Amino acid sequence: MSIAENRKAHFNYFLEDRFEAGIVLEGWEVKAIRAGRVQLTDGYVVIRDGELFLIGMNVAALPSASTHVRPDAARTRKLLMHKDEIRKLIGKVEQRGYTLVPLNLHYKGGRIKVDLALGKGKKEHDKRDTEAKRDWQREKARLMKTR
Repeated sequence: MSIAENRKAHFNYFLEDRFEAGIVLEGWEVKAIRAGRVQLTDGYVVIRDGELFLIGMNVAALPSASTHVRPDAARTRKLLMHKDEIRKLIGKVEQRGYTLVPLNLHYKGGRIKVDLALGKGKKEHDKRDTEAKRDWQREKARLMKTR
């Protein structure tokens, strides 16, 4: 079951391989995510010291957050994957110029996971082509519907 989705990722990147990673969260973040107060659109993944970190995911704190906790909505969150998977990703990101883009948050076995994809950034003309194809599909569906 999907919690939040990054819809801009398909428009801004050519997406290739997909991976699933666990995410290290605090208690107030889990409650806020379950309430749907999360946004992935500006998020991206960085590799530091052989570990993956998710930057730019915004988790808005619930108004009923505890008084002794100071929520930081845009803090850096660590991602959990097997070492060999991380090594493969490091090779592709550093050598071939890929970026790691978060696609969506979802539940799996009662835990919150994040889907990542290796993507190459689209140029402006690629984005225009994507938009033109989408418009044509929409127009074609309208024409087929009226017949």
